[in-house]
Amino acid sequence: MSRMIGVGDNTVDTYVHMQTLFPGGNAVNVPVLAKRLGWDAAYLGWLGRDERGELILSALQAEGLDVSHCRVVDSLPTAFSSVELVDGDRVFGPSDAGACELIYLEPEDFDYLRTFDVVHTSVYSFLENQLPELKKASKVLAFDLSQRHDQEYLELVLPHVDIVFISLSDVALEEVEALMHKMYRMGPHLVVATRGKHGSWVYDGKKTYHQGIIPVEAVDSLGAGDAFAACLLVEISDGAPIPQAMLRAAQFAAENCTHYGAFGYGKRY
Repeated sequence: MSRMIGVGDNTVDTYVHMQTLFPGGNAVNVPVLAKRLGWDAAYLGWLGRDERGELILSALQAEGLDVSHCRVVDSLPTAFSSVELVDGDRVFGPSDAGACELIYLEPEDFDYLRTFDVVHTSVYSFLENQLPELKKASKVLAFDLSQRHDQEYLELVLPHVDIVFISLSDVALEEVEALMHKMYRMGPHLVVATRGKHGSWVYDGKKTYHQGIIPVEAVDSLGAGDAFAACLLVEISDGAPIPQAMLRAAQFAAENCTHYGAFGYGKRY
């Protein structure tokens, strides 16, 4: 069985209008959803010794993820993000990275990471300074840029990444392909871009593929991008052709929009 680990960011999405907390974070959501697709999975990150940290860890354990290498600290609280929904789309309010800022991977962490087929992290994970070491310890290193694509940051990250994900909702459609080609030349062997209702693109250095969205009665789009990333990583790693992998990922992302939270486990506050 293939294995994936998420390393870095975690958060508790605070749905203010529902007075409900949901566990989340890019490096949490992706391995959880990969686990639901049949892979073995784990998460490695820093959390506070508080209610939010307990919510995240208990949800991950309920999903069957290995969290044995996580650190629980007293000095900072667990991260949180405030979220409201407007017509099914997420709108973020105040947030705090909390204990995530403390992450620092030790030699034993890298030894642990070498046992996984895919390592996934993100722009929110405070691991930029350790990316060269992380790359050496990873068979495949996937990185989610969210919407960040300034030249300086791309030059810092992309030489150490195998597969990169980016949301290009702020980029004109006619500029998407050129930006993906530029990113490819900086290091990754696969560039994956999403743009909301316009769907997704994948560039493998030879061809650019496009996949439209799958229509669905959405109640919450939070986690849809992470669901797409998880499924694409699983499908590509398991040998699926890119068009087939993109279709399955779009279907999985659409299904993820039919429930609240990135992967459930809501708790009223």
